[in-house]
Amino acid sequence: MSLVICSLLWDAAQGGKQSVSYDNDGYHLVRFPYTSAQESYDPWKMHDPAHGGSTPSKFPDARSGLIWPSHDGWGMLSALVFWEPDSRPNEYRARFVRDPLGAGSGYDSTATTDSSPTGGGQYRSYVWQMFVHKGTPLGFKVSARDTGDVKVKTPLMHAQFKLAIHTDVKVP
Repeated sequence: MSLVICSLLWDAAQGGKQSVSYDNDGYHLVRFPYTSAQESYDPWKMHDPAHGGSTPSKFPDARSGLIWPSHDGWGMLSALVFWEPDSRPNEYRARFVRDPLGAGSGYDSTATTDSSPTGGGQYRSYVWQMFVHKGTPLGFKVSARDTGDVKVKTPLMHAQFKLAIHTDVKVP
């Protein structure tokens, strides 16, 4: 069975903290630079700045948060996020989204997770599996919330977003 992979990494130590800006859905689309530095890996050009627009995307615009599957198949998505220390949030949320910018098939969130803060740092990892399709971008979105569902703009310190596509899915 063949497997195609896109692995993205962003870290504040290399580019400063990632400011959080909330979209209409109450989530921030995590952005990733267009680089092969560190653990980033994209031989199939699924995180290419040419995808999704008439002009090339530039980090940290919204399109820099997208992975465009190069194949149809069974996708294994994983993500990691480290939040800057902040005593205000009482809940951290994350979700994987098909077409998070509404450019094609329409916004479709899945695998939404929420958790309470821990006594230490706020470090979260996520995994989800689903069918993915060439031409339908994927994104990883996060949110920090205070009492009354108030959105807190806690900056991010580190993030990773990965897609592994099994391209040879058997059918009966």
